[in-house]
Amino acid sequence: MEKLKLQINLIQTLCLHKKIHKFSLLIFLCSLIFFSKTSCSALSFNFYGLSCPTAELMVKNTVRSASSMDPTIPGKLLRLFFHDCFVEGCDASILLEGNGTERSDPANKSLGGFSVIENAKRVLEIFCPSTVSCADIVALAARDVVEFAGGPNVQIPTGRRDGRISLTTNVRPNIVDTSFTMDQMINIFTMKGLSLDDLVILSGAHTIGLAHCNAFSDRFRVDTNGNFTLIDPSLDKAYATELAKQCPAGAATPTITVKNDPQTPQLFDNQYYKDLIEHKGLFQSDSVLFNDVRTKEKVIEFANDQDRFFRSWSQSFVRLSMLGVKSGEDGEVRTSCSVIN
Repeated sequence: MEKLKLQINLIQTLCLHKKIHKFSLLIFLCSLIFFSKTSCSALSFNFYGLSCPTAELMVKNTVRSASSMDPTIPGKLLRLFFHDCFVEGCDASILLEGNGTERSDPANKSLGGFSVIENAKRVLEIFCPSTVSCADIVALAARDVVEFAGGPNVQIPTGRRDGRISLTTNVRPNIVDTSFTMDQMINIFTMKGLSLDDLVILSGAHTIGLAHCNAFSDRFRVDTNGNFTLIDPSLDKAYATELAKQCPAGAATPTITVKNDPQTPQLFDNQYYKDLIEHKGLFQSDSVLFNDVRTKEKVIEFANDQDRFFRSWSQSFVRLSMLGVKSGEDGEVRTSCSVIN
């Protein structure tokens, strides 16, 4: 009964703020019913209303300041959030340092934005000690950078607790690799309770951010004489040739990066889907979204209607933010995000 009351409170809050229309409300209600089997029902809007009223503002100001000084921060924080939530749930386990942690896995070596989260945590510890979780900071930061980059302002519930488990062995079975096939991606999303539509929608995060050459350089080849060969026919040849110029043969250095979206790299918009239609998806896992009949129609829909993409993103982002959240004794509120208490 208590869980049901919390769910109703979430819905009432959404209605009062007029953030979603009736159809969206129906989808959100279904999401709440699905996730009611998990501890996410402990989340609520304005969770820190009494304990730390300006918590979300402090996070937003810290993220805004960092983003204004470094335009790569939005993409880094959004990617950090995804890698956190898909392994052990949205519990800031990705932030824990040490041998054998998620952060030490090679797949996470290129993650960034950690200092921004730590800076926000330090500010919060001054004004609201031992109150705001690192997990909520990561989620709020990801929410905020989307808005700063021109995307929708999404209302998300808070109250996540920080996890105590972070194992490198949990990383690879739970994250999507850039070389994945559609079936492999569907398996991962289904395992998380996310739908095929969620897969297409959340892939739209690639409308901002940077990528390292080794994440896509197997889609073409340049020999020692400079001769170019297109290996993946789903990739536009002219685009692939340009990528080859940016990524010299054998280049795997972390200092060389390429924009996920070559057209509007710092704007959160629907250009990503337009790129897919033009066969300019940077990763194989991007291109397959347009090449597969199961997702092609949705890609075209978002390419033609940015408002629809934004509405869909808002709903899927909330679902993502509720994956595997911890509550009560299942978690804690760390005083420092990189170590457990």
